[in-house]
Amino acid sequence: MSKTAAPPIGTLSGSLRLAVVRLNRRLRSQHADTSVTLSHIAAMNTLARFGPMTPGELAAHEKVQPPSMTRVLAALEDRELVVRAAHPSDGRQVIVALTDAGTTLVEEVRAREAWLSQRLKELSTEDRETLRAAIEVINKLVDS
Repeated sequence: MSKTAAPPIGTLSGSLRLAVVRLNRRLRSQHADTSVTLSHIAAMNTLARFGPMTPGELAAHEKVQPPSMTRVLAALEDRELVVRAAHPSDGRQVIVALTDAGTTLVEEVRAREAWLSQRLKELSTEDRETLRAAIEVINKLVDS
């Protein structure tokens, strides 16, 4: 049994970057409103999934620095996709929640992402398992 040699790290990193860029580009083409970025959508998805939270909690969920989340929330607030409310127990903080328009946009994005779900269904079980394992590895790269 001969094993194929692993590609050099430089080749692997370039191939991974290219694959991620191409997938990102394809996913972006599925969403029509280009004024709402993927960072905006990610934050809105987190709010839809976990409910209202402080900007700091949202930044932690999204693994971004609080100033970055402040900019995201300002843009979403300008578009009336999120609303800020007083924190119930800490007057120094606010709670951020989706508006009805924000919830509608999240639902529309999820519907457009059906493209990816359909493409995943077309893969063999073995390819889907390989992809599941790759996602774990990618998350380790991101989280470290």
